Amino acid sequence: MRSMITAPDNRLFSAVLVLTAMLLAGCGPTHVKVEGNFPAPLMEPVPLKLGVWYPEEFATHEFFDEAKSRRESSWVVNTGDAQVAMWDTLLSGMFSELTHMKGRPSPSQMNQVVDAVLIPSVDELQYAIPQHTNVKVYEIWMRYRFELVTVRGKPIAEWTMSAYGKTPTAFLRSDQAAVNLAAVMALRDAGANFATNFTRVPEVAAWMQSKPARRGAAAATAPGAKASPVNESAGGQAGAERQEDSK
Repeated sequence: MRSMITAPDNRLFSAVLVLTAMLLAGCGPTHVKVEGNFPAPLMEPVPLKLGVWYPEEFATHEFFDEAKSRRESSWVVNTGDAQVAMWDTLLSGMFSELTHMKGRPSPSQMNQVVDAVLIPSVDELQYAIPQHTNVKVYEIWMRYRFELVTVRGKPIAEWTMSAYGKTPTAFLRSDQAAVNLAAVMALRDAGANFATNFTRVPEVAAWMQSKPARRGAAAATAPGAKASPVNESAGGQAGAERQEDSK
């Protein structure tokens, strides 16, 4: 027996198709590419020729948050380009010279001659969403890890640093704009923390003090900071290693 579909059934079937299509469309993740302005630091440059190496996972960094229910949306937030833009601006204004390395520092990698190379990475990222969808206030917390190494990859210092950003107002046009602004605020906070505390990292302060031409630079950059003492043997060893690296 051939089955038949009546006109009302056709309308119902079409409505179901439309509803299904709408639900499927709503299941896709919400994408945000972080963009913002990052002012240069207002400070006396640290007298160092600094190299920087951005690992691929840092330069293309993004985080994904999967929706917990059908009423929520998954999020994909790309911070990679904004990360590089912010750190390039900060480091260019913070040091007497900034050079982008051709490759990750190692004994086999031919890089430009600099005093040291900074390698940043994002260790962890968390964010809080508003409890009510009509209040678009987001919070983002990041933990960075930094490596300061020689051009041949020998460790000088390694430390972590936190950064926090919060959407300063709930009156934004969209959730995407609120997330973007929270991320920009977190990046600005990261830059301010780094500029303030770089010369206060004990290993960094000790390394700078071991460079005769750099003595006093840390204190001039960070007023009131107490650098960790370094003995003559440690300074001599660090100097010998740098001489070896420059060959």
